Amino acid sequence: MDTDEAATATDPSPVASPRGFYGCAIALIVLFTLIALGAHALTEFEKGLDGDGQLEQPGLSGSMSQPLGPGTTARYEDGLWVTAGRPERHDDGTYGVTVTFKNGTDEELRLGDEAFADTLDVEPGESGQDYAPGQDVNWLNPDEVASALAPLLPEGEERTVPVRLKPDRKGAPVTLEVTPPHPGYRETAHFQLTLG
Repeated sequence: MDTDEAATATDPSPVASPRGFYGCAIALIVLFTLIALGAHALTEFEKGLDGDGQLEQPGLSGSMSQPLGPGTTARYEDGLWVTAGRPERHDDGTYGVTVTFKNGTDEELRLGDEAFADTLDVEPGESGQDYAPGQDVNWLNPDEVASALAPLLPEGEERTVPVRLKPDRKGAPVTLEVTPPHPGYRETAHFQLTLG
């Protein structure tokens, strides 16, 4: 055996240095951080393309063909949340429903005034139904609702608006259509409820 072979046979196998291990770990952390930041930027870019007045819903979309039910929340991409409560029956045969607006945007929101009279609307029948024979629902407090919607809603706050309804019969379906104002475009959230 020559000397080179003997030296190689007696040397233990080389051990990886801790410096190389830590370098690889840091490189992996940086790589995954860049991937996460890229995914977040892509999501924000997508939101910017379709506008922040779009509904962003898990499950039912809140559209006319997929209305939300009582106790559910419509979520807009800009951070506004709208929740329609469950109808509560009163002794006089009327029903009360609350609609809560929560401002999670980064600015004050105008919910209604003379220019935005259609922020909240009540339609008899199921969502998307043009005519609901025998299912008339009288909206008893539209002026009170308009007054409650008139003041600006500060960032981070919420406002609950009471809606009073009187159906012609128990079990009548009704659709609340909520279209909060937006400087560009905001989708209408549909909530389908049953009174009785």
